[in-house]
Amino acid sequence: MFTAIAGVYDLNYDDWTNDGILEFYWGEHIHLGHYGSPPRKKDFLKAKSDFVHEMVRWGGLDKLPSSTTVLDVGCGIGGSSRILARDYGFAVTGITLSPQQVRRAQELTSPEVNAHFQVDDALALSFPDASFDVVWSIEAGPHMPDKAQFARELLRVLKPGGILIVADWNQRDDRQVPLNFWEKPVMRQLLDQWSHPAFSSIEGFSELLEATGLVAGEVTTADWTAETLPSWLDSIWQGIVRPAGIVRFGMIGLIKSLREVPTFLLMRLAFGAGLCRFGMFRAVHANVPTSEMLSTQTGDRLTCPP
Repeated sequence: MFTAIAGVYDLNYDDWTNDGILEFYWGEHIHLGHYGSPPRKKDFLKAKSDFVHEMVRWGGLDKLPSSTTVLDVGCGIGGSSRILARDYGFAVTGITLSPQQVRRAQELTSPEVNAHFQVDDALALSFPDASFDVVWSIEAGPHMPDKAQFARELLRVLKPGGILIVADWNQRDDRQVPLNFWEKPVMRQLLDQWSHPAFSSIEGFSELLEATGLVAGEVTTADWTAETLPSWLDSIWQGIVRPAGIVRFGMIGLIKSLREVPTFLLMRLAFGAGLCRFGMFRAVHANVPTSEMLSTQTGDRLTCPP
């Protein structure tokens, strides 16, 4: 059923969810935190929940009425979905390819919170056209082998006039500044370490969204690299300031955690040096029938700019 990205979105996500290590150190939000501009010292877990509120404000979602319908694409264990439902009154559907993430999200969500979760494929969503007022996604894009299809699906299920808001890891646009001799192996290592097929550039993914013909005007973007950069070292620091994790997860947990440290350091280097950027995207769905616009593109396969 999920052939589109099952090979990339590795079953390790089920393992990470089941063993509880990632949740213990990263909390309910499996994404970076927001530390302000300029960045200031902040608790790691608070920075993550702050990120959700900052993204809501940046996207103008705080001006929307309660009962607004939201699709959270790549919801993880539901941290963002719960905030959107609990604090803003939205009706949220979260989707992930991991059955264990769905199970854990359901366990963490109290009955009065209007957030529901299901297994689904972001490259072949099961929802009809024009199903949601808002489509929301944090750090799901790097998992997608077909960025153009990802862009189409995000917009396909959005209602005319609805808002798409995406936050993602991106690489520098190498059409403007090609990767040099040391940047190429660094990027390859980052992709291989977490089984990511590719990073888009901010410019490239914006072009893919606009190329669907479903965007009113232009895509709005922002670079939140500085605001999120402290997350990488803070994620390592959690293992020091929270020694209870060693007691709870034992030697196996310690080895699993230490294994990620070199990648976190490499990520910090890549984002700090400008090889990678943290991109924000906001688009409004054009007032045209989705099926009509996409049907004009049949057989006209889009390619992914860097």
